[in-house]
Amino acid sequence: MPKSRIRKKADYTPPPAKQTTNIKLTNRGWVAPVMLAMFLIGLAWIVVFYVTDGSLPVDALDNWNIVVGFGFIAAGFGVSTQWK
Repeated sequence: MPKSRIRKKADYTPPPAKQTTNIKLTNRGWVAPVMLAMFLIGLAWIVVFYVTDGSLPVDALDNWNIVVGFGFIAAGFGVSTQWK
């Protein structure tokens, strides 16, 4: 019986190295101060409302002042999504 040919295995060649690309992060230095300011304004709004028994910051809003305070806090969380 004839002998079969022996196939030569290909040598291992590693995949080509990927070139590293620099990720350009935009300058978002404004995000942290605005976020903290929104949090503090919202907190201060709610605290002032409770301390003054509802006469301040805006008397006409009555209990909606709480919603305004939490709105500022929610806006702070919205701004925080831009932080990198």
